[in-house]
Parts: sequence; C-alpha cells; structure tokens
Amino acid sequence: MPSQESLLDDLRQVIENAEELLKNTGDYHGALYQAARDKLAQALHNATAELARFEDVQIDRMIELTAIASRLHRDLTGEAKLLRAFKRDV
Repeated sequence: MPSQESLLDDLRQVIENAEELLKNTGDYHGALYQAARDKLAQALHNATAELARFEDVQIDRMIELTAIASRLHRDLTGEAKLLRAFKRDV
C-alpha cells in the first residue's frame, strides 16, 4: 500500500504536469481544445486547493503532537524541547 506521503508526492507531480500541459497548449485554438483546457484548469484548481488543505491539516497535527510531547516530557522551555529532540540514546 502506498504511504500517505507517497500519494501526496504523486499528487504534487500530477499538479506540476497539468500546469505544464496548460502552459504548453495555449496556442491550440478551437472549442474542443478550450473546453478540455477549461476542465483541466478547474481540476487543477481543485487539486491544488485540496493539497493545500491537506498540508494545513498535517501541519496542525504536527503542532498538536509537538505540544502533547512537550507536556508529556515537561519541556517548559525551547531549550528543553531542543535538547530532547536531539538527545542520543547511548
């Protein structure tokens, strides 16, 4: 099963490819081309918005988990958090 990060990377690649396709097909004229480009532009807009929303959710989750870990380990200062983050178990 692909990981969430792998799926996000694939989505980013699809978005980049769609942007490139739109950029490189601007010289094609005709109703069919324009309809296809409009559909692709709308799908690209929706995918970009969903990716941004998902990344915001991930950041919020990381902030929440960091706060929980800080409380659990009683990391009251930034220094304590950094020291715990880089602590080596020997």
